[in-house]
Amino acid sequence: MTGRHARNTLPMRTSRRCGARTRSGEACRSPAAHGKARCRMHGGVPGCGAPLRNRNARKHGLFAREAIDERRQIDSLLDDALELLRNLT
Repeated sequence: MTGRHARNTLPMRTSRRCGARTRSGEACRSPAAHGKARCRMHGGVPGCGAPLRNRNARKHGLFAREAIDERRQIDSLLDDALELLRNLT
């Protein structure tokens, strides 16, 4: 801008910077959000993060002991069935 407008960039230059890393591995140069350690793009904005009582974070049970045992039983039954079919031919 040209003219007599005085730019007051001191608060921007002296504000705390975001502590995140960019994809290139360099430090983010954006200012941190008020009272936060990250900028608005890296998680400093209100409402960021998982919702309360996040249902997406529940365990799916794929590696639960019962599920593993059930898969082993199914595999053994399939092996027995294949062996029976081989003996029939």
